[in-house]
Amino acid sequence: MIAQNSIEALKARLDIVDVVGSYIELKKVGGNFKAPCPFHDEKSPSFVVSPQKQIYHCFGCGAGGDAVKFVMEYEKLNYPEALEKLAQNYNFTLTYTDNKHNKPRTKVIEKLNEWYQSLLSRNEVAMQYLRERGIYENSIEKFGIGYAPASHETLSFIKREQFPLKEAIDVGVVGFEPSRNQTYARFIERITFPIYSANGTVVGFGGRTITGHQAKYVNSPETPLFNKSRLLYAYNLAKQSLYKKQEIIITEGYLDVIMLHQAGFDNAVATLGTALTQEHLPLLRKGTPRVVMAYDGDKAGRAAALKASKLLSASGFNGGVVVFDGGLDPADMVKEGRIEELSTMFRGAKPFIEFVLDEILSLYNLRDPKEKESCMAEGVAYLKMLSPILQEEYRTYLASRLGGLGVSPSLIRLNSGGQNSMQNPPLMQKNAHRDMWELSLIKTVLEHPEFIDHILDVIDPSLLQFHAREFSLALAGKTDAPQLMEMLVDEGIKALKDVDALNSELITFLTKYYERELKKVNFATNISFEEKAFYIRKYRDKISKLKRGELI
Repeated sequence: MIAQNSIEALKARLDIVDVVGSYIELKKVGGNFKAPCPFHDEKSPSFVVSPQKQIYHCFGCGAGGDAVKFVMEYEKLNYPEALEKLAQNYNFTLTYTDNKHNKPRTKVIEKLNEWYQSLLSRNEVAMQYLRERGIYENSIEKFGIGYAPASHETLSFIKREQFPLKEAIDVGVVGFEPSRNQTYARFIERITFPIYSANGTVVGFGGRTITGHQAKYVNSPETPLFNKSRLLYAYNLAKQSLYKKQEIIITEGYLDVIMLHQAGFDNAVATLGTALTQEHLPLLRKGTPRVVMAYDGDKAGRAAALKASKLLSASGFNGGVVVFDGGLDPADMVKEGRIEELSTMFRGAKPFIEFVLDEILSLYNLRDPKEKESCMAEGVAYLKMLSPILQEEYRTYLASRLGGLGVSPSLIRLNSGGQNSMQNPPLMQKNAHRDMWELSLIKTVLEHPEFIDHILDVIDPSLLQFHAREFSLALAGKTDAPQLMEMLVDEGIKALKDVDALNSELITFLTKYYERELKKVNFATNISFEEKAFYIRKYRDKISKLKRGELI
């Protein structure tokens, strides 16, 4: 079993926004963060993450809990598995109550990375390639560039270091061919570029052949550690700079990133041989930077830039695209010393929406009426992905580009209410009636348990009209109950923070309560005259004391 003090130490390291935000894209709304719920199908975001309470709650399906519970639900893991997953992600070593588990966490990737780095300086062909590309010695060290030798040498190293072969297979540095019952190293005679998670843990490699292998570049396969759709090369090195500069430059290759860092553009990162995806967005959202896409000007590069620009603009990102024509790329320009030119290009990046519309226009023969019609339809379909304000603004832009070809701006019609038109829809309410005073009292119990005895001296759950069950749950400390989580993340419900304010509210509540009870007795027909008289005197006495400020 995992030791309880180790669990508490891990939880103290976790931030709910960081954990949930690494899986889904969160948007800040007030003091909380919102998103469409990942646990049920919905269009309007009813999933709320509270950084203050360190919990999440969905007002739609009722899902809720802390960071560990989220990983359990999202990854379909049990409690120990979720703890171990988080420990791995946060480079934290768990301790166990049974000694057999207290082995140091495997370092096969880290050790292999160190070994690859030690081999690089001994391989003149690899070093010559890096020098020819303009890469400095300090960049080789900064990025941990190495060299992977022949397959049998890597397998011998793993065996010599006594790492289990199965573990090397699990983390993607060794492959297995079932038909031949044979293992092999994933990276053979390649320059290696270690790939780190956002918190600086090596999770995989990229490799560039220098001996003519068919694939110029290869990456680690998908593993529990390595998901290329959630990783960006050099993000661990760029994150401090991008927070400071409020800008991130996304390129297509490792060498582009390394050379840009050499030139002072230390906020540059790269996708890992894949297009920018929805899963990258939570990472890009951190620090709310302006995003600059720096892509090749060939057909594949422009297509990738178009896809990324649609995704980013529809998701509300600010930024633009720089396309490198003439066969050049950022690495070439740095090598040629064209630093100021690069800086000007990045500052003047074409805004995403304009880039998308211009690219759409370039894909059609606008002299052909049918193609012109198709072009306009594609442009309108894209604009409908944007907020109503941007739709209206860029409707004019699209019309002006098509207008010179005989298209009237009035033909470009858009329905209001694009996908971002409801940024902050009201949260669902399951209760037919929400009594804010009762909810405020319950939140006070949750946030200030030191007031519980004082409250119980004068009221109990039976006195509440609408939320007696929630009050009982709060008194019992059932803070993981969905109803209570909903209250904790609801910023509209305010807890009472001092005894004087609490006393004043309790007096008001009890006065109204006994006035209601007095009315019931006056109209009651099922009790005797003597009993009715007793209760009338009793309730009038209580009301009189409460109105004098005496809490009873």
